[in-house]
Amino acid sequence: EVQLVESGGGLVQAGGSLRLSCAASGFHFDDYAVGWFRQAPGKEREGLSVISSSDGLTRYADSVQGRFTISSDFAKNTVYLQMNSLKPEDTAVYYCAAFDGIGPLHLRGNEYTYWGQGTQVTVSS
Repeated sequence: EVQLVESGGGLVQAGGSLRLSCAASGFHFDDYAVGWFRQAPGKEREGLSVISSSDGLTRYADSVQGRFTISSDFAKNTVYLQMNSLKPEDTAVYYCAAFDGIGPLHLRGNEYTYWGQGTQVTVSS
């Protein structure tokens, strides 16, 4: 069974940091790109960052550029999202997802094949 499982969410004060993890089972991240998305109540899903397993290239949304860092340990089949300088507006459910990595990196969520169940991140002011 293919699964993506996020962990590392929680409650943090503004200005704090969290590191999210995304672990895969049932398939390997080889030849896949793995992205992080979030969705806040009443808002559309937002693509945050993506990393390629083939060459390590990354891409970030403007809203998190310079604050969030995506990284990977593909030997452990795990991708991370380090989130620094968190703001109350970062409060959302965070999801990881994977697509087959063909073509340029992107954050078009409807083209991602596998999705995790999400982990809640709450940033208090």
